[in-house]
Amino acid sequence: MEEKKSSHVDEMLRNAELRTQLEPYKDESLVCVDFERWTLNEENTYLEQMLGWEKAPVLPVARWFTPELSPPPASTLSDAELAEELSRLVQKLYEKHIVLDCTSHLCDRELYDIIVRKILPTEVKKFDPNSGCRHWNCACIGDRDIDRETWLTYYASDEERQCEAERTGEPLPAKILPLYPRTLPGETNFGENT
Repeated sequence: MEEKKSSHVDEMLRNAELRTQLEPYKDESLVCVDFERWTLNEENTYLEQMLGWEKAPVLPVARWFTPELSPPPASTLSDAELAEELSRLVQKLYEKHIVLDCTSHLCDRELYDIIVRKILPTEVKKFDPNSGCRHWNCACIGDRDIDRETWLTYYASDEERQCEAERTGEPLPAKILPLYPRTLPGETNFGENT
């Protein structure tokens, strides 16, 4: 009984310490959580993950690796060499819990180009891999916007296509099976035609 009491006191002290450390970062992600339904241990785990996220350094993805990822230019690689290097890069990214989604509309060279020119140089928080995966949607233009035509052509379900047609009143692009079907570790292709 005494040991259980001591453990609870330790959990309460840890909770107070975590809340103090999180105070400078306090926002709605902490305020909106209903901790009353959680055990103290669950709350502390959540607070530890939040603190880890807040303190995580912002680095180009290439610098998440030791040594830093520095793949050769695609123009220097044969098709076979590029396929091998692409496979290596995808696996390396997955080891850091970076998952590439919606890739089946891209040939190997296009996907390689996205990794080398967009993903590896992008500065993002280097988070604790135990806190989940970061999904990189390869049907996006820019950093965030989904390329509407690519999504509707290759990945949107029939229901999503119907909703989009009703919402915009615009004609939809033809629905096409992706030209380069592939399955990457952890990949989500949403409503993709299979």
